[in-house]
Amino acid sequence: MQEDKDIKRQDPEEKEIDLLELASKLWDKRKKLLIWSVCGAVIGIIIAFSIPKEYSTTVKLAPEANEAKASGGLGALASMAGLSAGSASGADALYPQLYPDVVSSVPFMTGLFDVEVTTLGADGKPDKKMTVAQYMEEDISAPWWSAVLGLPFKLLGAIRGGDEDEDATHKLNTFRLTKEENKLVEALNKRIAASVDQKTSVVSINVNMQDPLVSAILADTVVSRLQQFITEYRTNKARKDLEYAETLNEEAQQEYYKAQQRYADYLDRNQGIVLYSAQITRDRLENEATLAFNLYNQTAQQVQKAKAKVQETTPVYAIVTPATVPVKASSPKKMMILVGFTFLAFVACAAWILFGQPLWEERKKSAAENKRKNAE
Repeated sequence: MQEDKDIKRQDPEEKEIDLLELASKLWDKRKKLLIWSVCGAVIGIIIAFSIPKEYSTTVKLAPEANEAKASGGLGALASMAGLSAGSASGADALYPQLYPDVVSSVPFMTGLFDVEVTTLGADGKPDKKMTVAQYMEEDISAPWWSAVLGLPFKLLGAIRGGDEDEDATHKLNTFRLTKEENKLVEALNKRIAASVDQKTSVVSINVNMQDPLVSAILADTVVSRLQQFITEYRTNKARKDLEYAETLNEEAQQEYYKAQQRYADYLDRNQGIVLYSAQITRDRLENEATLAFNLYNQTAQQVQKAKAKVQETTPVYAIVTPATVPVKASSPKKMMILVGFTFLAFVACAAWILFGQPLWEERKKSAAENKRKNAE
């Protein structure tokens, strides 16, 4: 027991001695550590300046609150818990938590292909106008190592004969995309993102592009398209009811005009006639015209109600943070890359000095001894 206690007492001293020895070894090799760190810094600088600049535009959108879905104390408790009491109830199936899925969907992304954007020139003024698809295919650049890594695949594709040329009359079909269209959708999904604050339901749209003006234009377009999609979804039933009411109103109007005309024609043909049969016919035509007018009046009122319903169901959005052209690039973080590569080079050199080199030398000695023994 006493020996165990002595060993335990000696452990901290041994660890301290080991740390001092390790620090001494590193200090002796400080020139090597410095060289490795400088090399890491140079590599970091090369990588940092090889990555194209990215500009980020963020738009925050606050949808209209629907108090009918989360009312009273239950809604307050759900809000305190970070939940949305109205997200899972009510007839509206398109609540804010689903907006990111709408933005990332194939129909929404393919709808952005033909959006016209403008790039900035070297003088900071608007330069070229093109579609989003053309910009993604022609103006988006990649680091030099992407071309190096992709060279084997290009050679393999050339050996296989490459893909067949697309038909010039090809039309976009969201049900069956071509390889190029699918790649474009994936590329846009990486650069366009939507998120929702679970407590406030504020929707954030973030667009990353290599051109600041393109980033701002596309962010504003995405928000506009999202608003349009949600408005069409929520007013779809009301708009169909309005169309049906307008159809009934037009039919009732035509029937009223016909009944009115028949009554007027009869009066013109039978002026001064006092026969009871003529009076009965006149009363009947007058009643038909009156009934037709009442029906026409009722359908006209239904049309006005349907129009009011469309306006009532049309959602209202508040743009909390509008789209603005970014001034500074959001990436790459050059200083972080420089520090990171310098640190990694220092750690790698220290690991080699403390662990790798001793093991290598030990293996060389053992190999030399084995060779000498075999020679003897």
